[in-house]
Amino acid sequence: MSAPELERPMTTDLVTIAEQAALTGELVEAARCADEVLATDAPERDLVRAARVLAAVHAHRGMLTDAAELHAWVAAVAPTGVSPAAAIALVGTGRELPASPADPGRPAPPTLRTGADGLVGKAIRASVRPGGSASALSDLTRAAAMLECCATPVLHDDSPAALGALVALHRGEPDLARTLVDRALATDLGGAPYRRRHLLLRAWADMAGGDLLAARAGLDAANARPEPVHARDELVAVALEAGLVRRAGDTRGLLAVWSRAREAVLRHAVDLWSLLPIGELAVVAGRLGQLGWLAPHLQAGDELLAALGEPVLWAAPWHWCAFLAAVAADDPPAAQRHAAHLAEGAADVAAQAGSLAVVLSRAARTWLHVLAGDVDADEVTAVAGSLSDAGLAYDGARLAKEAAVRTSDKRVLAAMLNLARGLLAGPAAPVESAPAPAAPSSPAEPAAPAPAAVTPSPRPGVLSDREREVAELLLDGLTYREIGDRLFITAKTVEHHVRGMRQRLGSESRTDLFADLRASLSG
Repeated sequence: MSAPELERPMTTDLVTIAEQAALTGELVEAARCADEVLATDAPERDLVRAARVLAAVHAHRGMLTDAAELHAWVAAVAPTGVSPAAAIALVGTGRELPASPADPGRPAPPTLRTGADGLVGKAIRASVRPGGSASALSDLTRAAAMLECCATPVLHDDSPAALGALVALHRGEPDLARTLVDRALATDLGGAPYRRRHLLLRAWADMAGGDLLAARAGLDAANARPEPVHARDELVAVALEAGLVRRAGDTRGLLAVWSRAREAVLRHAVDLWSLLPIGELAVVAGRLGQLGWLAPHLQAGDELLAALGEPVLWAAPWHWCAFLAAVAADDPPAAQRHAAHLAEGAADVAAQAGSLAVVLSRAARTWLHVLAGDVDADEVTAVAGSLSDAGLAYDGARLAKEAAVRTSDKRVLAAMLNLARGLLAGPAAPVESAPAPAAPSSPAEPAAPAPAAVTPSPRPGVLSDREREVAELLLDGLTYREIGDRLFITAKTVEHHVRGMRQRLGSESRTDLFADLRASLSG
């Protein structure tokens, strides 16, 4: 028997092993086997199959550029050209889709897989075109439904349900994202490689919808999965953790998460599908004074969006996160630059009622007015409500808090603080994060007007409910500013509460106050 005859079944078997390994989540073994086939003079069919397996592995491991290179190679060597689903990697890294062959020969039968692939490719292209996000979401939903009927899981660079959830989140529709990934979880769409990803995006939709307790539970469920954790899932998980801690107003917790976040970002190249978690981490970096470290990744995101023509669906949330990061870092020029990008995007879709780009552009403009001391209570209330409706209740509450700090009108201050609390009421109340190492004290917060009155304790030596909340956080080591962020009151109000507790408890020093507070809370 000749050598080529012996080689053919060997490479075919090795590709099958690679495919099975990938579908069970053993991505390292899948990559090894696929790469071994690609290094041989195997039949073209085996080479194409191996390239697609390795591309999917690269995508899971945060190397979508390498996946795109493999798809481009397949397009160049295979008579039938690249699969439409290769748009996940190609468009996701800012590349053009290769043209279809002029004469593909006998057309492939319209199977469930080819139908789903076609819908995925169509959706990805629509998502980067003006006004195409609705059709993209519809096509990805239909693609996921098709794959549910397949006898065996289908390996893609990403799950159509995950991509659909990302589109929905970027449209400001977390409920739709939740529905998509719930269906994917119920049907185990894609099998082992996608289980953690679907759980994480479900949790992200909960966070965007304001249900932080459910988001925390979803993150815990994802972290408990037995499959190996790869770069794409790790990036989403750490950004979700940071998002929950940020919404809890816990600066110490952010410092604890940041070292893990840095490692996750280093392991994952910037692509279209990673803009959401990297954007969240940019806001955290702004809070922690670490934007300089993240600058190369933010530049890569800007360049990717520019290469794609600044598609509004993906660009608006990205520039919003960059705007918030610049505000947190006290960088007015950068904040104004990203506000201008948002205004340009809003102008492109001005005719679309309820467009998230329009909401974010108006919010950025209002925020800049507030930072300049121009507080229009009615405008802030309307904008904060629009942000909440778009799944950004926490951002709306932060805007209201900024307005409260900068107004000199006590009635407006009270109204803004009530607005902030109302936006985070119920399931959106901040959740406690895991204990974290102590952090340096926050810089002193500029003085803000104190409220007209603080409800006194009913009798000497007894703390009111609000004072107990302040006392517990003070004993946890939080600064006045951090306590204010957690409770949505000003740092000046926290100071007022602490002064009142010290007088009523008769504490002569800070050490005495801490001892007296512990005794009062345990009593």
